[in-house]
Amino acid sequence: GSVSGGDSSSPIQPEVRALDSINPRDPGIQKAQAGGITTVNVMPGSGHLLSGQTIYMKLRDVDTVEELAVRNQDGSIAGGIKMANGTNPQKKTPFPGTRGKAAALVRMQFHRARDYRRRIEAAAGDPAEMPDRSLAMEALLEAMDGKRMVHHHTHRQDDILTVLRLQREFGFRVVLHHVSEGWMVADEIAAAKAPCSVIVIDSPGGKLEAARLSLETGAILDRAGVLVGFHTDDGITDSRLFLRSAAISVRAGMDRQKALQAVTIANARMLDLQERVGTLQVGKDADFVLLSGDPFSVYTRVLQTWVDGAKVFDLADPRDKLLAAGGYGASSDQSLSMCCYGQLGGGK
Repeated sequence: GSVSGGDSSSPIQPEVRALDSINPRDPGIQKAQAGGITTVNVMPGSGHLLSGQTIYMKLRDVDTVEELAVRNQDGSIAGGIKMANGTNPQKKTPFPGTRGKAAALVRMQFHRARDYRRRIEAAAGDPAEMPDRSLAMEALLEAMDGKRMVHHHTHRQDDILTVLRLQREFGFRVVLHHVSEGWMVADEIAAAKAPCSVIVIDSPGGKLEAARLSLETGAILDRAGVLVGFHTDDGITDSRLFLRSAAISVRAGMDRQKALQAVTIANARMLDLQERVGTLQVGKDADFVLLSGDPFSVYTRVLQTWVDGAKVFDLADPRDKLLAAGGYGASSDQSLSMCCYGQLGGGK
């Protein structure tokens, strides 16, 4: 959806909504369908301590973000809060330059949210005494009240423990994302009852924070009692290769059934959507995928993807096959258009 959230004005921007930056015609949505993905958590980037409100979407073939959005029981659009620590948010002022300063800034914002709540309670409904409305503080209070899951980018073991320290202090619910060094602190994560959405990267390069990433992370966390899921982080790990993360983890020792759950019901629980998606049961949404073989075989292909009982991807369709198998640019359905583009040799 070409999502973009907070800008350079502040490291913490809870008032920003991914909802307002989603392009429902972005071909990345069809790429995800080609990978057998039916439901997504779309998040602004990790270059902020808090980059905004995420949005949960069903990958339907529709024209507006409102039609893609998953709704809460009260009709509001479902989503969480995206936070990050480590090196990604470390920049020049007003961003933090150290890990200690990063945690201090987050702590200060949550204390401001507590003060905002106290002023509202003290006003006792008197409009004259109410504080000025703050969309940012409202979003933080939703996180502290458990209405919004905190989805937290974190890699190093010390950064993971900092997230858990803040979670204990302010009581928000959290899903730990990436956890490259999560295998080092598996018992601490399990004790905190924090689910982990693991990224599996099997190629060299990347950031120093991920230098000690282990393909055994899923297995180690699962054995410790942690709820484990996998995510794509498209295009760092291609959404068309979603099942491959689970397959690699099985090869590295993860229980096969738990790996299957990690791409289905475990992820649904991390989005509070387990009553709607994640398993094939009467009363749940008719979301399912047809595969050509074993889900953990590199030879297996996604044949069809269905969302809400409607087919949204079919490998037999040449257009869908291009999205599923094409290389760089295959998912681009737009070309540059300007008055003199052809004269520059770029096209006609």
